[in-house]
Amino acid sequence: MANNKLRKVDIIFTPYSAAPYEILRLTMQKEKNAVIDEIIESGLRGRGGAGFPTGYKWRFMANQPGDEKYVICNADEGEPGTFKDRKLLVEVPRKVISGMAIAAYATNSNKGFIYLRGEYNYLIPALEKELLIFHEYAEKFGLDFQIEIFSGAGAYVCGEETALIESMEGKRGEPRNKPPFPIQEGFMGKPTLVNNVETFASATMICRVGAETYKSYGTDDQHGSKLFSISGDSPKEGVHELELGMKISDFVEEFGDGDTKAVQIGGVAGFCIPRKNFETAIIGEGNTTGGATMIFNSTRSMYNVLHNYLEFFAEESCGQCTPCRIGTQQLLKGIEAVKKGEKPESYLNDLIKLSRTMKITSKCGLGQSVTNSFVSIVENFREEMIY
Repeated sequence: MANNKLRKVDIIFTPYSAAPYEILRLTMQKEKNAVIDEIIESGLRGRGGAGFPTGYKWRFMANQPGDEKYVICNADEGEPGTFKDRKLLVEVPRKVISGMAIAAYATNSNKGFIYLRGEYNYLIPALEKELLIFHEYAEKFGLDFQIEIFSGAGAYVCGEETALIESMEGKRGEPRNKPPFPIQEGFMGKPTLVNNVETFASATMICRVGAETYKSYGTDDQHGSKLFSISGDSPKEGVHELELGMKISDFVEEFGDGDTKAVQIGGVAGFCIPRKNFETAIIGEGNTTGGATMIFNSTRSMYNVLHNYLEFFAEESCGQCTPCRIGTQQLLKGIEAVKKGEKPESYLNDLIKLSRTMKITSKCGLGQSVTNSFVSIVENFREEMIY
């Protein structure tokens, strides 16, 4: 299995005409450890960006003692350029909810939450209607698992799982120190499993088709399919489900406008890949699993792109740690000074050092990921930072 070509697939969005929550019912006929083994065997990794092996996360959660455990679906889709989770919640919410319930069954959890981005509150009536159906079937299946919707307040940092939990507890949305991890001490101090919307939907489909079939998609290193939110200079904007393993060059050939000079992979927290590196894989080789892909053609100023990113990071920093709070502002002021001629070109090297310091000293993924887009844009489009 070594597919490196772009191939559109339809695993997650494929229609399923069986009775509501039939996949859940059939899955509950298996031993709990067998369900987790299936997820591990599939090679599924978290689809929110971090890419942690999902099955092992479930295993760690299952091994936690206690009668009170939580499962949280992270639907705080705040990454610029990402809109795949919204599509899942609108078109196939049953698969997302089934994934949460399967995780609850396998890990002995009894309470669930969908942490919904505040801007997605218009989805609540339809989701609550679907949850009523789910709770009926869960009771029939003998599954003691209730799900509620929690509306966030729009903070980007709450996409980080511990900041999300702080928000749910009525506190300021700030990341916690780790360890302990949420699966040890999460919501209200109890073991808590947090997965992305797409991760739960993918888990449902793995339980339907089996790990071997799921692994037949992708490559030896990257199994299955992935939803990509495609925006920018593309005639095919939208959400597309693609088999993993493709090169960026194949992606650009399919979705670019014929004049693509850069692709931002993983949203603003990801990497900006220049044309000279299009032969690398779109997922893997350092690139994130978030799925946000912004395409830029030759008319775009990469200085303006980076400036917009830094404005976003500076605005969204929670301010808890100094490297992120001050660093994001200094990076923004720094590129402005170089552009105006107030600082020499060599000052860009100092800014790169600053961003790399932020990566190892910031408390959470916001400050840690700034260096991804900053360094990849400055190093590959240096002339645009000056002239």
